[in-house]
Formats: sequence, C-alpha cells, structure tokens
Amino acid sequence: MALQALQSSGVAFRRILSHFPEELSLAFAYGSGVYRQVGPSADQKNAMLDFVFTVDDPVAWHSKNLKKNWNHYSFLKVLGPKIITTVQNDYGAGVYYNPFIMCDGRLIKYGVISTNILIDDLLNWNNLYIAGRLQKPVKIIAMNENIALRSALDKNLRSAVTTAFLMLPESFSEEDLFIEIAGLSYSGDFRMVFGEDKTKVLNIVKPNIAHFRELYGSILQDNPQVVYKIQQGRLEIDKSPEGQFTQLMTLPKTLQRQINHIMDPPGKNRDVEETLLQVAHDPDCGEVVRLGLSAIVRPSSMKQSTKGIFTAGMKKSVVYSSLKLHKMWKGWLRKTS
Repeated sequence: MALQALQSSGVAFRRILSHFPEELSLAFAYGSGVYRQVGPSADQKNAMLDFVFTVDDPVAWHSKNLKKNWNHYSFLKVLGPKIITTVQNDYGAGVYYNPFIMCDGRLIKYGVISTNILIDDLLNWNNLYIAGRLQKPVKIIAMNENIALRSALDKNLRSAVTTAFLMLPESFSEEDLFIEIAGLSYSGDFRMVFGEDKTKVLNIVKPNIAHFRELYGSILQDNPQVVYKIQQGRLEIDKSPEGQFTQLMTLPKTLQRQINHIMDPPGKNRDVEETLLQVAHDPDCGEVVRLGLSAIVRPSSMKQSTKGIFTAGMKKSVVYSSLKLHKMWKGWLRKTS
C-alpha cells in the first residue's frame, strides 16, 4: 500500500520527538532537511528540520508542551493552552507553528494540528496545507492505529493523482506527473510570487523521483484509467469527456465546489454534478481545475502566513521571511547565470 512508503524509522528524528509530549496520532518530518533538494535548499546538513505533530486533544497537548518547552512559544503562551488552540484551529490552515527551535543539536520548526482537522483536510482539501505536504515524500516517525486517519492519508494521495491527471495530456512521463502532484499545494500560493524560490517544485521532484515512485507506484498500477509503462517511465490516461467526468466526480468536495463557483453563471445555481459534466467536455478542463486549486490555496496560505506573525513572534517572523527571500534570490541568480 502507498501509505507504507511514507513510513520511516530514523533514530535522529525519534530523539527529537522525545523532547515533546507523547500523545501523537501522527508525527512526520518533511522538507529539504529530510529529502535532498537541488538549488538554494541543497545544504541538507544545515537545513532547518520541519515537523508536523498531529494530536487528538490540542488543549491537553499544548498544556503539557508549555510545561516542557515554555520558551518555544511566542507571547501567546501567557494566554494559555485554550487560546493557543483557538488560534491553531480557527485561523489560517488549522496548524500552529513554532519555528527556530534548537532541539537535540538541530534547528527545527514544528507545527501542531488537530487529528480531526487534518482528516477533514486530507479528505476534502479545505486548505490543502498539511494535506499538500503529505502529497510529497515525508518521513513518518510515529503513527497510531487510527483507521480513519490512515484511510484519509491514502485518499489524499489518490486525489492528488486524479487531480494531476486532469491537468496533464493523454501521454506523459513519471516526472511530468510528479511535478504536477508536487505543485498542487503551491497553486495560487502568494509565497511563490514573493518569498519562495520559483523553481521550488522542480527542486523537490528531480532528486526524489524514486521516493515519489515508491509513494505513488501502487496507486498508479491499481488505477483502471491509466496505462502505466513502468520500464519506460511513461503513462497514458483516458482524456475522453467520459473519463474526465469520472475523475472530476471523485475530486475532493472543496475542489468540486470551487470549480462549480468558477463555472456557474450568476443566477443559474446549477448543482455540482451538472457543472462538472460541462467541465469534462471543456478543452480547458485542466485550467479550470487549476483555478479551483488556486481558489483553495491562495487564501489559506495568506491567512497562515499572517498567523505566523503571532504564533512565531515578530522577530522570528522577520528572520524566517528573510531566509525565504534569500532562497528566492539565490534561485533567481542560478536561473540567470
């Protein structure tokens, strides 16, 4: 199963995990500190390690973490775990980040998200924020036996494949597919205009084709709508209106609603299925899907970045933004040299 490819047993990661409260339904590490990237993020040894901790009871978890790691939090710590949880759940993408933490000799950033909110995002793509992180290779350090969470993780990967299919031609390479998948959660992200290296998606995919193949290989082989030529690294999909309609009908609910909003003329109030049937016959079907993704990602990325000023504190936010701009500048210099 594709989910098994996500799992890893890294002693260094588990040592870091031991500094935090244990009540985690899922913990994973991601980013350039975990998987090699090319470009400005290529220095894996000194890169900040990024973690996400999924918790069933955020109030209880933050309460324990405040006792263990009081200095990790911004000024919000004085307001207590209930307010921190309210900020976490009700603003941005439902995740609370503490960046620039020295832990076990490494600089780390960790986000905390409610299990229920993560499951909802994995299934419906309400924000496509942490769900988007989990569409790329990550190192899973801890995961409990939550069947709903495991099922949602698998569904998120399958949804990523289907969405990418709708934006690709009839025949394409594995690399084309993985670039499309890796870019889903960056569609419309304002940080890709101001603050991120423009070649970020290529830098993620190119050195990690084998990891993407491990993550998505079984899903592609089981999918009845694709011919997967593993030896050649090529794929062929059904681009007929009927095939595209089948794919559109399996998209996450929030993406379907955004497509309906884009395509439904004022006053018509058509149901989603009727709109998706029209889109399936549209030569610009892929572009409509891309617009729907942007309508999800743009507001959630902007709100999450704004929230970071309060959860990280002004000083850390300025430093973090400066590092991102430095990466963007280095990427631009590489491109023009």
